[in-house]
Amino acid sequence: MNPAFHRTELLIGKEAVRALEATRVILFGVGGVGSWCAEALVRSGVGHLTLVDNDVICITNVNRQMQATSGNVGAVKVEALKMRLLEINPSVDVLALQKVYNLETCESFDLPAYDYVIDAIDTLSHKVDLIARSMESGATLFSAMGAACKLDATTIRVSSIWESYGCKLARFVRKRLRRRGATGDCLCVYSEEFLMPVHAVESGCGTGQCFCPTQSDEDGEEISADVWCNKKAQINGSLVHITGTFGFHLAGLVIQDVVRRMNPQE
Repeated sequence: MNPAFHRTELLIGKEAVRALEATRVILFGVGGVGSWCAEALVRSGVGHLTLVDNDVICITNVNRQMQATSGNVGAVKVEALKMRLLEINPSVDVLALQKVYNLETCESFDLPAYDYVIDAIDTLSHKVDLIARSMESGATLFSAMGAACKLDATTIRVSSIWESYGCKLARFVRKRLRRRGATGDCLCVYSEEFLMPVHAVESGCGTGQCFCPTQSDEDGEEISADVWCNKKAQINGSLVHITGTFGFHLAGLVIQDVVRRMNPQE
């Protein structure tokens, strides 16, 4: 047994630790929520993790994304995160895919091949498609709803996507899932808190003075950073104690489910 997981073994037992080591997780989105989820999974002993995100590190990511520092702006997020995770556990199997999940790429992901699918995607249409396809495939999915515009971590909850309340993003997700005729279910992490922005920002991401490094479109052509950010419906403020708590909740759902399956009578 890897001595790094001695304290984990004391809590959940040797067999559960072995089950975590054999667990295969695919994580979509490694930003403020997904990056901390990945760290928690690896520190807890999950042995196989696929990271999916096409973005690069921006200076504005430093306030909440685990792998982002002032020294690696412009680095590929999944690659920077993989390096961090291998420093924690050199034996972990990490596959880093600099790739976006959308209607063009969705068929390339074999969701049922994984024990768990984790959705930490920002884009609404991509998120809904991943949730719906996971439900249709029978994959075990855990999803993060909106973690921006929040300050109080005690308002964070976990429930069925159909029973979540007070979260604007979750409401949009449910509406689109009903439109698709989705009948499955998944647990989601959400919060009913919503804070209005203190003031409008006149420069920075989403404007002509964007901080983000140059990106490339799907054809490999360079596009200015402000065009990339302007594709987003809105850029909201967020803080690490909220996004991190969302990510830890997602990781916790995986760990709890693995332990429960090892001890079905408890």
